[in-house]
Amino acid sequence: SFLQLSYRDPNLLETVDIYNGTADFLRKLDLTREEVTKAVIGTMGEMDAYMLPDAKGYAALNRYLLGLTDDERQRRRDEILATSPSDFRAFADAVAAASGDVGGRVVAVTSAEKARAVLERSPGYWDVHKVL
Repeated sequence: SFLQLSYRDPNLLETVDIYNGTADFLRKLDLTREEVTKAVIGTMGEMDAYMLPDAKGYAALNRYLLGLTDDERQRRRDEILATSPSDFRAFADAVAAASGDVGGRVVAVTSAEKARAVLERSPGYWDVHKVL
């Protein structure tokens, strides 16, 4: 699955429009090898960040419950380390397939007032369901 998230967003439609433009952005992106290296280092730093014992236990429990093996984690590391500038452009096709009118879904937890405001600007944009 692929997610794009926004928290307490006052501009729901504008944000979704930006998300829907992600594939085009990636197709036009021209990263240098140095920029990709910085992105890879940042990603690896997040994946293998230092954890206190309680956080290690929690992470191990999550991996166990999700069925994520050490081999899968190493495969993901290897893929990240092998990332090239062209991979960002190739990722655009996957993003396009998972977003917009093709296969995406917009879900917003918001006030009834904001949901109505979206419907006023874009009738039929979404169905409103009261959950509480």
